Amino acid sequence: MKHPGATVDNEVVEPSGQQLLHYRVSVSQKQKELDYVKFTWNKMTASEFEENWKVKRTTKRADFIHMIQMLYYVKDPGATIDFFQSLLDENGKLLIILVSGESGWGKLWQTYKDQLCSKEISQCVTTGDIKSLLDSKGVSYRSHELPSQMDITECFTEGDEKGELLLDFLTEVLDFSKTASPELKAGVMECLRHPRCSVEANGRVMFNNNLGVIVLDKLSSKLFIG
Repeated sequence: MKHPGATVDNEVVEPSGQQLLHYRVSVSQKQKELDYVKFTWNKMTASEFEENWKVKRTTKRADFIHMIQMLYYVKDPGATIDFFQSLLDENGKLLIILVSGESGWGKLWQTYKDQLCSKEISQCVTTGDIKSLLDSKGVSYRSHELPSQMDITECFTEGDEKGELLLDFLTEVLDFSKTASPELKAGVMECLRHPRCSVEANGRVMFNNNLGVIVLDKLSSKLFIG
């Protein structure tokens, strides 16, 4: 609206055909509002997109890249961030959103990472991990917290259908109650109720579902003279 006549190239990267279809349907329903946007539909993972981009030797640069709730599904978050940050144009921004390291997820994963998290991907990565990674490389960034809570009270009622589904969601393990050892289940339940994970108010257990936001600029090139 501030720049009438400007056009936008939107490179969509999504490996799920079903999710891509949902996106395309949404776009088709708003053709008039989005007539200034050209969509390129890339049905591929982030690593496949990177490979494809390098093969094509594309020189196009991005003004804005968002990686929202996606770094859990890559093998090497640091390398993925490096590649996409390298695509930024002058004044370009890279936006990363993940669960916060200070959230209940952070506490749960810190305690039970080996038992709950896949080793094939970075399933249990938080913004705390990403900040530590960026700090170790001396990369500057801005960060914000998005407060969020989730009512998980039903998890603590044995046999409750909604509670069982919530527990599967929280642990990311199908039929967790049925497949986990009694020791693991007891430990996870205790962890979920721990003050670092949840608060109890008015008879409800509210899980800390905070999200973290990290904003990166284009890496500045430096000249070293020795």
